[in-house]
Amino acid sequence: MSEIKVWKYGDDINTDMLFPGKYTYTCSTAEEIKPHLLEDLDPEFAKNVKPGDVIFAGKNFGCGSSREQPALGLRAVGIQAVIAKSFARIFYRAAINQGLLLIECPEAVDAYHEGDSVDLNLEKGEIIISGEKYTFPTLPKEILAIRDAGGLLEYTKKKLAQR
Repeated sequence: MSEIKVWKYGDDINTDMLFPGKYTYTCSTAEEIKPHLLEDLDPEFAKNVKPGDVIFAGKNFGCGSSREQPALGLRAVGIQAVIAKSFARIFYRAAINQGLLLIECPEAVDAYHEGDSVDLNLEKGEIIISGEKYTFPTLPKEILAIRDAGGLLEYTKKKLAQR
C-alpha cells in the first residue's frame, strides 16, 4: 500500500461534469479528452491530477449520457479507482470497457475528510483512511485483467491471440 491523493466530490456527478458534452464530437482520443476532464466542476483537476490518484464521490456517480469519454479520460490520466457510494449503471459499464476501476464503499466515502491519509489495497479489498480500515468485496480477477490490459478491447485482443 502507498499513500495516494484523493479528489472528493458529491452526489450526482454526471458525465457532463466529468467531460463537457460540448466536446463530444471534437475530442475522441485520450490526449484530446484529458485537458477537459472536470473543467466545469473542478478546473484544477486536469492540471494537477497524477497517476495513482483516486476519486471519492457520493451517490450516482457517472449519471447522464452514455458517452465513453469520461471513463476513457479518467483512465488515461491514471486514476487508480473511483470510490463512491453508488454508480450509475451506464457509467459502470463504460468504466469496465475502459479498464477504470470502480469501488462501491459508502462508509469510506463518509469517513474521508480532506487531508486524511488514504491507502488502497485492491488485493485485500481494503481502504485505509488515517488508520481506519474499510472493506469492500475484492474485485473479480477478470475486472483486474481488463484494467491491466488497458481496457476491454485490448483484453479481448490478447485473449484471442492466445487461442
